[in-house]
Amino acid sequence: MEGTADVRDVHRFDVTALERYLRERIAGFGGPLTVRQFRGGQSNPTYYLAAGGREYVLRRKPPGKLLPSAHAVDREYRVLAALAAHTTVPVPKPYVLCEDESVIGTIFYVMDCVHGRIFRDANLPGATPAERTAIYDSMNDVLARLHTVDWQKVGLAEFGRPGNYYARQIHRWSQQYRASETEKIDAMERLMEWLPKHIPASDDTTLVHGDYRPGNMIVHPTEPRVVAVLDWELSTLGHPMADLAYNCMPYHLGNEWEGLRDAPLADLGIPTEAAYLHAYCRRTGRDRIDDWEFYIAFAEFRLAAIAQGIMGRVIAGTANDPNARERGERARPLADAGWRLVESRAR
Repeated sequence: MEGTADVRDVHRFDVTALERYLRERIAGFGGPLTVRQFRGGQSNPTYYLAAGGREYVLRRKPPGKLLPSAHAVDREYRVLAALAAHTTVPVPKPYVLCEDESVIGTIFYVMDCVHGRIFRDANLPGATPAERTAIYDSMNDVLARLHTVDWQKVGLAEFGRPGNYYARQIHRWSQQYRASETEKIDAMERLMEWLPKHIPASDDTTLVHGDYRPGNMIVHPTEPRVVAVLDWELSTLGHPMADLAYNCMPYHLGNEWEGLRDAPLADLGIPTEAAYLHAYCRRTGRDRIDDWEFYIAFAEFRLAAIAQGIMGRVIAGTANDPNARERGERARPLADAGWRLVESRAR
């Protein structure tokens, strides 16, 4: 399976115990079971399973000491199950959630294995201009579909707390940042003070993904359309602009971040940020988007906190991604970018 390797020593488990567990709970599952580990999956170790001519993917909490509320694979399973059963949002079909840590050492879930292309950066390298245009349109359409899901009807009324989203998120990510802080970053200190005082009045509530970007979606092997959205660990009930701003962050980042700020968008076939926002508004029935700079600054603050968490795992020796240190080192420049945006807005 492309993109996999032998299971890392720190993430090994009893394959026989897993095979026995799944045989009793997934219809048609048959051994012998082969297990390999995906090279990605920074937060939660992710494995490719093959058994009896069928393919699956397993996501688990990592071993070791974890930050509170992090690595919520049980929440991932819950939202996948709801979306797969009741909506047109493309997700892998989930099969089973195991909360018994004695089976492989941590809780895990198993879902369908979806084949296709994953683009790690917003430039969509290797795609043609026409493909990029269609993929961006599909990405926009899927996000709009997610944000128009009736979360109460699909059984997710208790998936989060409606309203007051940004205040809670700023508090949460400030705490997460403090819990894994390895150095003082002045821009983060300023953002943690400024953001709570400038939260927009809009208090819409939708289902949000939390990490909506090209690297977390599978594009059809030959067609320019999204066939599965992955990595729902941060999903909750929240404000739709958090997803949209995070999705649009590449427009505000340069080449050193695989960003689009300096890219020849027309030549690449990638829409401008304004065109992308207009398409989203058309699909969701919005007239306009106010306070866009706040939403982008919040997205950069949040990603800086996530990067700091990765660096914390690097130092603790529990990071899964071989590029974890590089990702962790992004905390400072992301925070700096967020604060520069705030300062430019004030001028």
